[in-house]
Amino acid sequence: MKAGVCHILVKSKPLAEDLKRQLDKGANFQQLAKQHSLCPSKKRGGDLGEVKPGQMVKPFENVVFKKPLLTVHGPIKTQFGFHLIKTLYRN
Repeated sequence: MKAGVCHILVKSKPLAEDLKRQLDKGANFQQLAKQHSLCPSKKRGGDLGEVKPGQMVKPFENVVFKKPLLTVHGPIKTQFGFHLIKTLYRN
């Protein structure tokens, strides 16, 4: 199985929660990723491309492979910080 994933990575839970509120109100995911994400994927609007099981840390994978598609999930805490995760597709 593979999945197409975008995410925004930030250091603090309050910032992640604030960004999630903005997204819930219709803010542009790619724009917020470019402005706020700490991940190099921010240059691509948070796009991580395709990921396979075993490539990401467990809390991240649980969202990517188990939660509904095209919905922003989070904040999800990992050792890297707090993620807002949007799974675009699975195949």
